[in-house]
Amino acid sequence: LQLQASGGGLVQSGGSLKLSCAASGITLNNWAIGWFRQAPGKEREGVVCIDTSGASAYYGDSVRGRFTMSGDVAKKTVTLQMNSLKPEDTAVYYCAISYKWCWANGYTQYDHWGQGTQVTVSS
Repeated sequence: LQLQASGGGLVQSGGSLKLSCAASGITLNNWAIGWFRQAPGKEREGVVCIDTSGASAYYGDSVRGRFTMSGDVAKKTVTLQMNSLKPEDTAVYYCAISYKWCWANGYTQYDHWGQGTQVTVSS
């Protein structure tokens, strides 16, 4: 299984960035794809997760209303549009795959993730 993420970078507070992720090699019928992030010295935090159950995407409380995930779950390609970015959004963002359903807090127990992409928001 491979996950290829792109996007990220440096932006000023209030700005926008878009992340993209393409997954390949998934052989099971039920799975989830999403993003989590990790800032230095902090625990992983779920950003958004969507699974093949047909339910809507689940967002973390800190990003709901500002971030939007879209794309084609069947084609295993998703994008994460991040608007109204804040300095506290600064982290390494990981695109990830799980063979379990999403949790309501925008996270899940991921089985595979990519290398991560840095997002830095300056104040």
